[in-house]
Amino acid sequence: MPAGAPAPEGGEAARIVEVGSKEVTEREATAECAVLMTPDAAAALVAGTEKGKPIEAARIAGILAVKRTPELLPFCHPIAVTGAELVIEPDTANGRILVRATVRARDRTGVEMESLTGAAVAALCLYDTAKPFDRSESMSDLRLREKRGGKSGHFEAP
Repeated sequence: MPAGAPAPEGGEAARIVEVGSKEVTEREATAECAVLMTPDAAAALVAGTEKGKPIEAARIAGILAVKRTPELLPFCHPIAVTGAELVIEPDTANGRILVRATVRARDRTGVEMESLTGAAVAALCLYDTAKPFDRSESMSDLRLREKRGGKSGHFEAP
């Protein structure tokens, strides 16, 4: 914003926060999301569908989402992700598939948004694949489970 220009309604103009002076440290974050559906729908996803293997497709979608987080969320910095793991735990008896995304980086800012984005997109992929089997499915409890590193240190959800 040019000097002397009025701030937009609601505060300052959007910007990416300066992190250049922050120390580069090891960072890790884990997020999760549950996809809730009928037990039959969950069993169908685990068994595979005419489209292929939904669990593996969701894992790949989550990894791609981790890499593209700064393209989706305007305040996220591109960061040097050093690793990402998507774990998908089906509980077919209860019609629940838990998605857990863990992301690691060595950078000046954290990976919480990358882990949340990875878990959310993997859950969306499962939701998409389960539509033919259960139109009443839902996604629930997208949240940060744990983070390590950076100025704020360690956080673990209760």
